[in-house]
Amino acid sequence: MAIIAPSLLSADFLQLGEVSRMLDTSEADWYHLDVMDGRFVPNISFGLPVVQALRPTTSKTFDVHLMIEEPERYAEAFQHAGANILTVHVEASCHLHRTLQLIRSLGMRPGVAVNPHTPVDPLFDWLVEIDLVCIMSVNPGFGGQRFIPQVLEKVKALRRRIDDGGLSTLIEVDGGVTLKNAKQVVAAGADVLVAGSSVFGHADPAYAIRTLKSA
Repeated sequence: MAIIAPSLLSADFLQLGEVSRMLDTSEADWYHLDVMDGRFVPNISFGLPVVQALRPTTSKTFDVHLMIEEPERYAEAFQHAGANILTVHVEASCHLHRTLQLIRSLGMRPGVAVNPHTPVDPLFDWLVEIDLVCIMSVNPGFGGQRFIPQVLEKVKALRRRIDDGGLSTLIEVDGGVTLKNAKQVVAAGADVLVAGSSVFGHADPAYAIRTLKSA
């Protein structure tokens, strides 16, 4: 079964405590927390205080996605806030290998995100250092966007490389994942589905999570 990581970017920020209680009792595996700085992406979301405030409400994995410039500057702070997985964008990190080493040295699992236009091939030689590759299936910055189907070819290529190398790197797909396309995304090779609007826009978010899980 796929790992389901609901994105709190689409949740009601006035009800985050209730949202966390729902997620904690649901079949969601991870919390996906999108941190945006208004520089790397044209939007500002939330930051360290929100991650830190949510951490005591659950023991589930915090999958923190940094859509920010110079992510290495904040790695230690997000470790203290409670991140379990810390994902940085290949486009935003000048010294990616050093940043991945820093994240792992802090006791977190390092992830790398790639925008829709960015090829995954340059990551192939470094997959042994990467615990998760986040394939962006929308242009990052805003929730509720339509899935870009061309990224499925990147997922398939990455899946082949991981399997051929006998690696344990997880493939995460983030953006536009719905109850209708989830099976297609998993069939392409995804291990982790990030879903925001399709979960929090549903009349019964726990049901939406359960349905995604069955993909």
